[in-house]
Amino acid sequence: MKIRTRITLQFAFIVSIFLISFSLIIYSLLGNFRREEFKGRLRDKALNSVKLLSDVDEISHDMLQILEKNAVNPLPKQKVFIFDLNTKLVYSSLPKTKEPISNKILKRIADEREIYIQQDKEEMVGLLFRGRYDDYLVVASAQDIFGYSKLNYLQLIMVIGVVVAMLLIWVVGLFFSRQTLQPIANMVNQIDTITANNLNLRVKEGNTKDEIAQLAIKFNKMLERLDSAFEIQRSFVSNASHELRTPLTAITGQIEVTLMNDKVNQEGREILNSLLTDIKQLNKLSNGLLELAQASLDISEIELVNIRIDELVGIARAELLKRNPNYMVSLNFEGFPEENWLTIQGNEQLILSAIINVLDNACKYSSNHTAFMDVSFNEKMVILSISDQGMGISGEDLDQLYIPFFRSRNAKNKSGHGIGLPLTKKIIELHKGEIKLSSEIGKGTKVEMLLPHQ
Repeated sequence: MKIRTRITLQFAFIVSIFLISFSLIIYSLLGNFRREEFKGRLRDKALNSVKLLSDVDEISHDMLQILEKNAVNPLPKQKVFIFDLNTKLVYSSLPKTKEPISNKILKRIADEREIYIQQDKEEMVGLLFRGRYDDYLVVASAQDIFGYSKLNYLQLIMVIGVVVAMLLIWVVGLFFSRQTLQPIANMVNQIDTITANNLNLRVKEGNTKDEIAQLAIKFNKMLERLDSAFEIQRSFVSNASHELRTPLTAITGQIEVTLMNDKVNQEGREILNSLLTDIKQLNKLSNGLLELAQASLDISEIELVNIRIDELVGIARAELLKRNPNYMVSLNFEGFPEENWLTIQGNEQLILSAIINVLDNACKYSSNHTAFMDVSFNEKMVILSISDQGMGISGEDLDQLYIPFFRSRNAKNKSGHGIGLPLTKKIIELHKGEIKLSSEIGKGTKVEMLLPHQ
C-alpha cells in the first residue's frame, strides 16, 4: 500500500471516529433532553389533574374526564390515574379501567415520592401529592411520538451527514496527502532516471530545510560517493585492460617467433607452447574486461547501427569455428520472418561478442563440442536460442552465473574466467533485451537471448 493511501486512510479513520463520536454525543444529549422535557410535561399533567380533583370543590370525576378529553394539545395516548394512599383508584382518564397500575409501582411512588418509568415507547411519571384535605398517588403516562419523530429525523440527518462527510474527508485527505508527498513523488521520478551510467545526475534539494530536502541532500551525497567509486572502477578496468593488451600482444608475438626457430629443442617448444596458451588466456581475459567496461556504458555513448541478425549469427559462427576448428555449431532459422524483423539496432561488435561467448560456452561444455542455435521471431523480439548437451548446471549455481568471475562447481576443470555470461547479460540488457537461462544436470544448458527488432 502506498504511503499516500495509508495516510489518507489513517486521516479518514481518525476524523471519522471523532465525527461519529461527536454525532453520538449530540444524539445522546438530545435524547436526554427529550426525555427530561417530556418527563416535565407528564409531571405537569399529573399535578394539574390531581390539583383540580383535590383542591377545586366544583370539579368532579366526570367533569375532570370531560376536561381531559377537551384539553388543548393533549399528549399522545395520554392516561392519568389518581389513587388514594390505600391504592384505591379515585380517578381514571379512561373509562372502566380495572387496576391500571400495579400495587408494586404504587408502593414505589409512596416510598420514593416521585418515579419515572419507560417501557418501550410509553413513558410514565408517578407522584405522591399531598393535597389540602387528602394525599394521593397520581400516575400520568403518554407516548412522545413527536419527540421520537424528531430524534429519528436527527438520526437520519446524522447518518447521511457522516457518510457524506467521510466521502469528503477521503477526497480532501487524498488531495492533501498528494500535495504533502508530491516532493517525494518528484524525487522518486528523478531517481528513476539515475542509473549506473549517469551517476552525475542529482535530485532537486528543494528548500534545503525540511525533512524531504534533507533526504535529498543525503541522497545526493551518496550519489557523489557512488559516482566516484564507479568512475574509479571503470577507469581502472579500461586503463588496465589497455595497458595489459600491449605487452601481452608483444609477448605473444615473441613466443610465436621463437617457436618458428628450428634451433629450439622439443622441451623448449613444450614450455613455450604452454606459455603461449597462458598468454592467450590472459589476452582473452583482458579483452573480456575491456568489453565488460564498454558494456557498462550508457547506450547513448555507444555507436548504434542497423544490423541484419541473419548475417550476424553467420559471422559469429564462422568466427568461433575459426578460433576453434574442433567445435561444431548447428544453425537453424525457424519460419520465414518479415523482412524488417531481421534487422535490429545496436553495436555490432558488442552483440557479436555476446553471441560468440554463449556459443563458445555451449561448445566447450558439450561432450561432443557441438552447440545448437535456433533463431526465431515474434512481433517484438528476435530470439536466439543456444543449447548444448553438456553436463548442465545445478540450481544453486544457476542464479549466480551472472556474477563476474563466478564459475559453477562442475566447471572448475574447464578453462575460463567467468566473465562471458555476465558480459553477455550486460550487452543484451544494454540493447533493451532479455536473457533467459535454464539447465538440467546431465542433460545440458539452454540460453535464450531476446533482442528487439525494428
